[in-house]
Amino acid sequence: MGIQEGTLLFEPSKAQMEKANITSYRTWLQEYKQIQTKDYHTLWKWSVQDLDTFWESIWEYFQIQSHHPYQTVRSGKQIIGTKWFPEASLNYAEHVFRNKSFESPAIIHTSENRPLQEASWEKLYHDTAALQKTLHQQGIQKGDRVVCYAPNIYETVVAFLATASLGAIWSSASPDFGTQSVMERFQQIEPIAMITVDGYAYNGKKFNRLDVVKELQSALPSLKTTITIPYLNQQADFSACIHPISWEEATANQEKQEMTYTPVAFNDPLWILYSSGTTGKPKPIVHSQGGILLEHLKTMHLHMDLSAGSRFFWFTTTGWMMWNFLIGGLLTGATIILYDGSPTYPNKRFLWQLAEQTKMEVFGTSASFITSCMNVNLSPKDEFDLTHLRNISSTGSPLSPEGFEWCYTHVKEDIWLSSASGGTDVCTAFLLGSPILPVYAGEIQCAALGAKIESFDGDGNPLTNQIGELVLTAPFPSMPIYFWNDESGLRMYHSYFDTFHGIWCHGDYIKLTERHTAIIYGRSDATINRGGIRIGTSEIYRAVDNVSAITDSLIVDLPQETGDSVTPLFVVMKDGERLTEAMKQEINQQLRIRCSPRHVPTHIYEVKELPQTLNGKKVEIPIKKILMGQDAAAVINKGSLINPESLHYFIDLAKRI
Repeated sequence: MGIQEGTLLFEPSKAQMEKANITSYRTWLQEYKQIQTKDYHTLWKWSVQDLDTFWESIWEYFQIQSHHPYQTVRSGKQIIGTKWFPEASLNYAEHVFRNKSFESPAIIHTSENRPLQEASWEKLYHDTAALQKTLHQQGIQKGDRVVCYAPNIYETVVAFLATASLGAIWSSASPDFGTQSVMERFQQIEPIAMITVDGYAYNGKKFNRLDVVKELQSALPSLKTTITIPYLNQQADFSACIHPISWEEATANQEKQEMTYTPVAFNDPLWILYSSGTTGKPKPIVHSQGGILLEHLKTMHLHMDLSAGSRFFWFTTTGWMMWNFLIGGLLTGATIILYDGSPTYPNKRFLWQLAEQTKMEVFGTSASFITSCMNVNLSPKDEFDLTHLRNISSTGSPLSPEGFEWCYTHVKEDIWLSSASGGTDVCTAFLLGSPILPVYAGEIQCAALGAKIESFDGDGNPLTNQIGELVLTAPFPSMPIYFWNDESGLRMYHSYFDTFHGIWCHGDYIKLTERHTAIIYGRSDATINRGGIRIGTSEIYRAVDNVSAITDSLIVDLPQETGDSVTPLFVVMKDGERLTEAMKQEINQQLRIRCSPRHVPTHIYEVKELPQTLNGKKVEIPIKKILMGQDAAAVINKGSLINPESLHYFIDLAKRI
């Protein structure tokens, strides 16, 4: 049997709690606002009951620089239509470069293609100022869209900051995305400028993308200029691009340049992110400069506990919201660590080695990466010096209690492990960690300050210690201001507010415990429901993970006309293992014990691989729809997958069942 969910694994020491940033904030609240909070939950409760005072305190505490003062904290009291600090004008990049005099590096970066390097705050500032001037000379101004087809490298950060400084709107896609997937993103927003590389390296292989760049540009008639980055090959030929300007030329004479900052309204766009886009065109989600600024300052400083000089890493690509989140670390003066490449190249030890080399303090990763390390019996603490590492943050999918236990047994006994859950929709986490709270196996430490998270049953009644829908029942600054080209607002309304009118329904199953922790059980629309008992797919996967011969699994629930359902389970076996009858019995036994006899699958199939999105997530709903007879092209965008060929198995199976 594995570790029991809810087992206490870690408690911060008194000294750790006293020096935490959130403790300084609580002291400030008491001194300047006469607001006393005895613990984290008291603070959270106040933050969601008095939203205006809380967010105004964040504005004051972080000394937001506004080119025009605000008169009201928010207009309107409903979630839909709320505008925050409507009279204020500011600039995100201006707040980043408040830290330009710091001596610590701004960025540490490496890739499969480049050695480990450091970039000072001074270099980041002057490179950004030079690129800002180049973009301005090309006519880029407030409200224009600048798209980036480049990986998680130093130049991409410079390009984003230069774009934001002009009040222009940023949008990025990773070069490993399928061509159609990138096209569907960028065509919707009609960009004026494009920043691009010639290719990328992954898992020891190099991928030239110049033909893709040419195809993308031919599909974007609004483009007027291209900034080119020779990433794979210094002699890369970008002559086919629209008005190409080399990176070297675009950032030349940087010592002579100084930044200027275009003030934009608090609720003006900062960037456009996209839903995973497994069905139809990806939703272009627009976030505001001010909303992201306030939310990321709050999260990075008070929840992630970052300060000037902290070393902050998250494994991500530019096509995942975690890249935008990682850049937010710069707002606190932290050093952000970038890596471009496979997290397991040349082996699964690489990122742990990077943690040692960079003296990493915060290691951001995915639950699947932790599980993969656990499955191959890695023990990083025995191989690497992780003295500086104080936090592991995990997101992307629920981290099992066994994953929690592995971190404490094989990484560090006194690590602060914080699982997090949020999404592209808000570019942050609703549920995450706090340095002043204990860690329990399988549980997220707390709801985020200012985020009024609740669990609802189907009739909209609040639940405690029961699984329900994750809802947000009050406004939140980093909610989308709108979807691009959704003038009526209907697409956005149907995405979040259909289930409970006027209430944000996130689409996850959640249990809020009496000690104010949270457990996520997977997507609510992927729930298994047999014999009237509903169970989140994450519970199924946790049970299957106890079968050592299996590396991954996926289950779907296929309703039948009889009122019952068929629940096929698909498993990926470890090298050298096969799915035998004895193995099937072991799987079924684990599910009987850990879930219920009703959740034993009706069928078990062995597959070579499971479809995964470009962000590494399982695609349960599209597989369910394919197996129910729907056309694959109508239910899933193949360009959104890392391994689209893996769909063939499910398409063929649908014809046979």
